[in-house]
Amino acid sequence: MPDLKVKVGLIGKFDMLKFKNMKKVREKAIQAAPAREVDGVFPINENAKALHPDFLELVIDRIVDRGGAQAKTFVLKRPDGKPLPYFRAGQYISLKIPMDGSLVSRSYSLCDSPKAALAGEYAITVRANPGGFVADRLLAEKKVGDRLIASCPQGFFYYEDLRDAKKVVGLAGGSGITPFLSMARAIADGIEDFELTLLFGSRSEDNILFRGELDEIARACPKFKVVHVLSEEEKVGFESGFITAELIKKYAPEGDFSVFLCGPEAMYKFLKPEIEKLGLPERRFRRKLIDVTKTPWDCEGYPQEARGKSFQILVKQGPQEWTIPASADEPVLVAVERAGIKAPSRCRAGECGWCRSRLLSGTVFIPQENEMRRWADVHYGYIHPCCSFPTSDLVLEIPGEFF
Repeated sequence: MPDLKVKVGLIGKFDMLKFKNMKKVREKAIQAAPAREVDGVFPINENAKALHPDFLELVIDRIVDRGGAQAKTFVLKRPDGKPLPYFRAGQYISLKIPMDGSLVSRSYSLCDSPKAALAGEYAITVRANPGGFVADRLLAEKKVGDRLIASCPQGFFYYEDLRDAKKVVGLAGGSGITPFLSMARAIADGIEDFELTLLFGSRSEDNILFRGELDEIARACPKFKVVHVLSEEEKVGFESGFITAELIKKYAPEGDFSVFLCGPEAMYKFLKPEIEKLGLPERRFRRKLIDVTKTPWDCEGYPQEARGKSFQILVKQGPQEWTIPASADEPVLVAVERAGIKAPSRCRAGECGWCRSRLLSGTVFIPQENEMRRWADVHYGYIHPCCSFPTSDLVLEIPGEFF
């Protein structure tokens, strides 16, 4: 073997001195560079802007009435018709909606195949929510041609082959079907590669959302199967009652499988002990974070003496300050939005951290299922206002809005 001649520099005082002075040398070079704008357009910057814009301006292209399901699907496009940022089946977008002098945000799962984004379309489905603040207004007031401001696709409720089993049992209820419809369409399109058995709970046959689409995909795609479960009817060809551990076992594939869950709060509470009966490893259970509870006083650890009380919040945002009223029975973010203050938010369930704000004084209650803060944030007094209920007067420092 020939000798290798490798030159090795000495490590000593001069090398350490050179390293120490590196910052000064670089700063001198930066200051000597001409202060002018970079000419030309760089494709990589344009691609980044297209795939990850700060926000999206969308227009309602068409509306599909879902009839007995009391829901509408809104198909959204860019005004110029260009492709939209790609997404993972199961993700959502957050809409900013002006209402009665306030600017509120609501998140809606994308219900089409990710392939639709390349054709310049997003589809969301809004279901009636009697007594709600936003859904019924959207259904009644929004029409074709109206413009909306939206975030890019967000969220972590999607299939990941490094974590999830190749076979998945999906548990859906009500409008919680939308991320699963996106997954089913992605499987049929060959974008996702896993087997999905879906147990879909509805009150009655007339109330099944997307029944035609789901049954059609199941007929055409051997990797997707749907089982309709009716809670208020008994009919041939349907399961009746509620989704239980026994029903899951009846349709679950042999061997290893994951469970994905998306539905209303009552469904989460009912299914939690049922899923525990399956004895699955923690990594095999995925759930889309539920919207924050409407009855915090039913949660473990809630200070009952705060229920029904009203408090004052001193909100600080940069140089601006507002003193606003807040109810102990609703999240801090709701009070901030109702006051017309533009506050950042996306998921509204404590997961994304977009609304992360510093609590300078006062106390709040956070339901355990929505407690997703990092240890450092807990230690240094940061909260997620979307899932924090005031239990005293507060002083809160919130970041500026990004879109």
